[in-house]
Amino acid sequence: MYKSIIRPLLFGFDPEKVHHFTFSLLKKIFKIPFVATSISSFYGIKNKKLETEVFGIKFPNRVGLAAGFDKDAKLYNELSHFGFGFIEIGTLTPKPQEGNPKKRLFRLKQDKAIINRMGFNNEGVEQAVNRLKKNKNIIIGGNIGKNKITTNENAVHDYLYCFEKLYDVVDYFVVNVSSPNTPNLRELQEKEPLTKLLNELQIENTKKQRPKPILLKIAPDLTNSQLLDIIEIVNDTKIAGVIATNTTLSRTDLRSKNKVEQGGLSGKPLTQRATEVIRFLAENSNKSFPIIGVGGIHSPQDALEKLQAGASLVQLYTGFIYEGPKLIKEINKAILKKS
Repeated sequence: MYKSIIRPLLFGFDPEKVHHFTFSLLKKIFKIPFVATSISSFYGIKNKKLETEVFGIKFPNRVGLAAGFDKDAKLYNELSHFGFGFIEIGTLTPKPQEGNPKKRLFRLKQDKAIINRMGFNNEGVEQAVNRLKKNKNIIIGGNIGKNKITTNENAVHDYLYCFEKLYDVVDYFVVNVSSPNTPNLRELQEKEPLTKLLNELQIENTKKQRPKPILLKIAPDLTNSQLLDIIEIVNDTKIAGVIATNTTLSRTDLRSKNKVEQGGLSGKPLTQRATEVIRFLAENSNKSFPIIGVGGIHSPQDALEKLQAGASLVQLYTGFIYEGPKLIKEINKAILKKS
């Protein structure tokens, strides 16, 4: 039904407008009695064999929603009913910001991909905190970044601000220095500034009575040498793990006409590279830290390959949009079959 009716209807309109329309519609639908329980019973699979503990958190299953879909924590409760084991919100910045000029989101239908140059558009971290205070039992990751107007020299202050604000309402943190849509942000992936940033966050984290896992989200465009640096940085700073990967700047072998649009590419073209990065990190670190695998998961096989390559958990974004919520159930069924 999703692929034959709902997706063609939604794909007939501007993707960003459709995103906001869908959020509004789901909010209304979930207010109808028994809708939430019906969707949970249809899409959700509860089984002890699906449960896993990663960086001290017990997840009901290994399939999560990646950051970028529910930036402002407006729909995390409703989305959890589709069977996700965890939801990552953000990327959030200290101050609200509009992001880059529209049009900034593009479907590449022939490639089962999306190009976005959103630019960390969000309502600011404090708005998300207010919404997350209503959360009861959903595992939430907080993806944090810096405001566009903040220089890289002062970026650490933005990340620390978001860390402090979100600390009481999220279960783990993700440091996003790998988005290609904020000018010069990826320079923070270089060894010296990244080590400084993560050490500063860890200093504040260890002051807490219960320190929370901090993960680093990396780009798929890093070289093997840079990935080896990432392994060293993770071990030196003792952060909890890595999310591999963010969107790519590569445009190799794309067929869609709008492949020339600037921004980060996500979806099916990223499947192989994201898996390669996961495998490289796992093998060269001797699996010394957990990895969350994300990028081009459009089928249960895509998810299983990332888990086999060394990921402890996986996340969906573009695959969720193209394949629909049934994909979550199919992945969990495939994991159960393998267990």
